Amino acid sequence: MTSSRTKAVEDQRKRARSTCRATLITSCLAVCLAQIALAMPATLNGLFQESLHPVGSQLTWISDAFLLPVTVLELTFGVLGDLFGRKRLLVGGTALLAVGEVVAATAGGIPQLWAGQLLGGLGAAALFPTTLAMVAAGTHTPRDRARGIAVWTASLSTGGFVAPVLGGLSGTYGSWKLSFVIVAALAVITALVCWLLAEDSSSPEGRSLDWGGQITILIGLFALLYAVIQGPTDGWGSPSVIGAFVVAAVFLVLFVLAEQRARSPLLRLGLFRNRAFTIVSVITVVGMFSFLGTAYATSIRIGVIQHQSPLRTSMAFVLLGGFSLVLTPLISRLLERANPRWLLSGGLLLMATGDFWMATLDIRETSLGAHLAPLGLAGIGYAFSIASVTAVAVNTVPDRYTGMASASTSLLRDFGFTLGPALIGAVALGQAASAFRSGLSASSLPPATQAAATEVARAGGPLAVNSLPPDSAPGRAVSLARDALGQGYSLGYVVCGTAALVACLLAVSALRGDRKNTPSPKESPVAGTPTTTAPEPL
Repeated sequence: MTSSRTKAVEDQRKRARSTCRATLITSCLAVCLAQIALAMPATLNGLFQESLHPVGSQLTWISDAFLLPVTVLELTFGVLGDLFGRKRLLVGGTALLAVGEVVAATAGGIPQLWAGQLLGGLGAAALFPTTLAMVAAGTHTPRDRARGIAVWTASLSTGGFVAPVLGGLSGTYGSWKLSFVIVAALAVITALVCWLLAEDSSSPEGRSLDWGGQITILIGLFALLYAVIQGPTDGWGSPSVIGAFVVAAVFLVLFVLAEQRARSPLLRLGLFRNRAFTIVSVITVVGMFSFLGTAYATSIRIGVIQHQSPLRTSMAFVLLGGFSLVLTPLISRLLERANPRWLLSGGLLLMATGDFWMATLDIRETSLGAHLAPLGLAGIGYAFSIASVTAVAVNTVPDRYTGMASASTSLLRDFGFTLGPALIGAVALGQAASAFRSGLSASSLPPATQAAATEVARAGGPLAVNSLPPDSAPGRAVSLARDALGQGYSLGYVVCGTAALVACLLAVSALRGDRKNTPSPKESPVAGTPTTTAPEPL
């Protein structure tokens, strides 16, 4: 009798372990897929320019159409999973991502590509928090949970490494549409695997949706990004841009008011009464803006301006993002032995060094060797920064607030990521347009050629002129356009480097003397309630 009972208990434990293992596998597959979908289009910007001929800020919106829903809806999807079941959200998010990739793959113009990216971003916004919550819910000891989250993080980094390689190969030997088709196929397979193997879980107790916060932050953030991205194209004094800034200011104020009244707020504003956490939040936004701004500037420099193949572009992105995967074991050990503030500040300093170095490269320098050292420094710096920023954040608040701090840092990190392409695109294109006009007026080109080039630039900016065939009428202005774009994106690298340096100085000086508070197992993000972790873009 006792033997039969013992065997039944052991069989039950084996089934539980098997279920947990299946849930971990499906969660890791889904988050890897979401990261691939997020990061891969950056290697294809050159092909987008050649095939779809985007003008002005349209190229920037391709990136931010995916990032925007991830930023503003990620935490909301985390609540939805807790309320209605995570497996449902996992399968639905994967299916929605597949639909978005199909829409993008069949796009014949920029608006449809935006729509596909937006749908894919909605799916990814559901996957990032849901997969992490399922990993945490499927493990029952601090040790198993720590291991599960480590595997989840490694899967995230793997997606960031696979994305540029997949985009580079499919874009070079096929087309940009093939890249989206491959991701769509992977999404369908992942959805089926999740539906068959994943174990459902939920935790609705005490959870509710913050509708006021969600609506106001969505409108406010979209209006802010619209104003920043469209400023160089429409003019900073245009009614649409000024109106967007006003709408952004109004709704961001309404967001603060809504969060103060919400029973379960999207962002815990009370954390910002802690001076150290406020400083860390600024560092998070500025530092992550710097990295994704660097990644965006690199994709435009190599793929769009220099017209290099997606495969060559992907090598640059492997340098930027690959170190996050390679250095994870080392950084994990260092975080256990050293104050993460020093790892954060050191990583930001490396990012700044790489950016300033990139700013000095001539736009006609196309060899991979010239890009190897500066992009490698930026990539190593990012690996240290992304791993340590949350650790620094939770070390600045009391133990009972570590979960809130981690979730709030994730939201701010995503916001910094979203600002990267928007601000750097605005700065670089604005500078390039000014430099092109000055260079054209000072050139010895025939008046007819100048007039033709000016007309093309008026319609699509220096990027449109740079994409003209050399034997066309204004083709002789291509060299001027390339030089102007080189100046513009060099300024973009300087802005990114300055942002990383400012964040580094804040980490070194403003956080000096703050205690190193190690969370207890009961209340830490690993052993306690799962929190959202932001994606790592390339």
